[in-house]
Amino acid sequence: MEATVIGAGLAGSEAAWQLARRGVRVTLREMKPEKKTPAHTTEYFAELCCSNSLRSDQLENAVGLLKEELRRLDSLILSCADATRVEAGGALAVDRHGFARMVTERVAGHPNITVVPGEVTDFPEGEVVTASGPLTSDILAERLRELLGEESALHFYDAAAPLVSAGSVDMEKAWMGSRYDRGTADYVNCPMDEAEYDAFWQELIRAEEAEVHGFEDKQVFEGCMPVEVMARRGRETLCYGPLKPRGLKDPRTGKEPYAVVQLRRDNREGSIYNLVGFQTHLRFPEQKRVFSMIPALHDAEFLRYGVMHRNTFLNSPRLLDRYYRLKKESRITFAGQMTGVEGYVESAASGFLAGVELARRLRGLPPADFPRETAVGALALYVSNESVTAFQPMNINFGIMPPLDHRVRGKRNKNAELSRRSLELIEGLRGTVLEGITE
Repeated sequence: MEATVIGAGLAGSEAAWQLARRGVRVTLREMKPEKKTPAHTTEYFAELCCSNSLRSDQLENAVGLLKEELRRLDSLILSCADATRVEAGGALAVDRHGFARMVTERVAGHPNITVVPGEVTDFPEGEVVTASGPLTSDILAERLRELLGEESALHFYDAAAPLVSAGSVDMEKAWMGSRYDRGTADYVNCPMDEAEYDAFWQELIRAEEAEVHGFEDKQVFEGCMPVEVMARRGRETLCYGPLKPRGLKDPRTGKEPYAVVQLRRDNREGSIYNLVGFQTHLRFPEQKRVFSMIPALHDAEFLRYGVMHRNTFLNSPRLLDRYYRLKKESRITFAGQMTGVEGYVESAASGFLAGVELARRLRGLPPADFPRETAVGALALYVSNESVTAFQPMNINFGIMPPLDHRVRGKRNKNAELSRRSLELIEGLRGTVLEGITE
């Protein structure tokens, strides 16, 4: 049994791992380190480009449920994330380089996986999992258009946030804490009063943007919108978004500031922090000038500026089935953000399902169908739902899962009950999903 996996991001690494564990000999094609995308900086697999957070770890949140499902099903990505986590309140954040290094070591060290570096320019013969990512190289993207049709390969623009050194933050103008005091004091909170915020906002909306071919505001995915685009939507927009002060009381005043910029630890040592929600495509000098107007960041050392890059995704409802297989050529499976699942955990989940189902097919076993009541199943069924119109990338959310058949009072209680229902189904599927693992 053999298969090729194209791309060693989160989805490709997960798919290769799940295939290899079930006795499939995998050729993993990864263009790094010979060639990198504009968003990548290291030679490691599963490199996190935008943020080091895998978002909420609470079961009242849909992504928290998705992570727990993957944990119970022995996901490589969740195992490595848990092993390299850094404190982030109720979220799962990781040491960015430690996480990618661990994934790389485990994948490259598996006896059933052969890593072949270099850019892929066409689909090889045999079974293929294409997880080349939202930054698929131009040559392979053109081959996709030839295979699928011009209207089937779509694109939007995505942005990454800047990183600053912890030692350059003025802690006399900031404090450590988490929103509503959840978890430990994991975030650096940089407050602004109304006058400081107004001056910052005025400069932000006027700041000069870097040139990005084809960029228009309407193409920016709402879940990863550049901070300057958000600011242009109104003076108070940021105060209801990434600069929201709710639940953050300044210990020096006992009151909530007018606006708060949060910094989240980006590595285990706590020497690097990222500006939460500050994805941007401003010119680098403008980022330095405007973001240094935040009082606690007046002398900030920027270790990486924010960048803007194109993301590519497929018109999946027309093209893919519930196993992420190409309807017109079932030997080709897709996984990751190019399928229209949005987010790190969602990408890993698609790679997990693609790898498990391909291994079962190669072994002559029936599919381990994940129902819509599970987060893993809901994502796959969303991206393959032909009734979806104006298809856009989607994070996991309880809205794409069936409602409960009984009433539960309160949103958090209802979400917790949806998670309980899902995890019961996952436990029932666990034996089938883990069938055939040889290690």
